[in-house]
Amino acid sequence: MSHPLRVSVVSSDAALFSHIQLRLHSKGYQVAGMSCTDAVVGAFYSDPPDLLIIDLSSDWEVSRGIVSALRSDSFFSTIPILGLVAGTECDEFSWENCPVDDFLRIPFDYNELFNRISLSLSRLKRIFDNNPLTRLPGNTSIQHAIEAAMGKPLSVCYVDINNFKPYNDVYGFSHGDEVIRMLARIIFNAVHDFGGGFCGHIGGDDFVCIVASEQAESVCQTIVNFFDQIVLDLFDEETKQKGYYIGINRKGNVEHIPLLAVSIAVVPMNSPNLQHYAKVAEVAAELNKFAKRSVTSRYVIDSRKT
Repeated sequence: MSHPLRVSVVSSDAALFSHIQLRLHSKGYQVAGMSCTDAVVGAFYSDPPDLLIIDLSSDWEVSRGIVSALRSDSFFSTIPILGLVAGTECDEFSWENCPVDDFLRIPFDYNELFNRISLSLSRLKRIFDNNPLTRLPGNTSIQHAIEAAMGKPLSVCYVDINNFKPYNDVYGFSHGDEVIRMLARIIFNAVHDFGGGFCGHIGGDDFVCIVASEQAESVCQTIVNFFDQIVLDLFDEETKQKGYYIGINRKGNVEHIPLLAVSIAVVPMNSPNLQHYAKVAEVAAELNKFAKRSVTSRYVIDSRKT
């Protein structure tokens, strides 16, 4: 985060709050304290924290009500909440009625508290960034991964599906979602089988993978081969024989729509011409236009050195 992490500590135990505040301040966190009352949720509307630590042992009913209210409000529902419990109290809690993200027993080790905070924030970043359909990392992670690959013997592969929109329109979104999940699995497995790398989902039918340049062609050929094999199961025999189905194009006109195919634009990252993320996307867009001239699946590798 660009600003210091803002932590709210809710507890009616002044001594406990004082200790937590001192330790968190030593880590550079901004800390605000409140007693465990029903006014907590209202106060959060004017100054929502990045993370909440709540003492569940001081007043169980009120603290449980605070957690439930925050979780039921879409504005606060993603705030990480760490619960503090005394001794063996957690064995008696009904966690379904108090949906915290994690808990610590009082007294606790402060190094463990710091670790739990870090893990909660990391989990939140993944939840926000990962695509809900494929569970693959999203745009923020993709940009960071591409920036980290600059100047290295790696290649960024932009993958998308030709004629995906008319397929969605004719066969329905549920079928379209299954095609996207299918392609995500194909990409992930291909990358894994050839030494590993990064896989991300930009959105819709657009994906990115980053692999060693020496493996890029093998990865792309594998993606193409498996996609072309599996995609045939999506159409009946008559449609497969014809090689097209009737649909509406982007201009609203009826036309023969070719069967689904995959296009891959491969951008080697060791080119001195690639200085920033936007340039990589620009080169990939040019390559993708060329790849899509074919009705069959194909990949195109940028061979320019400057």
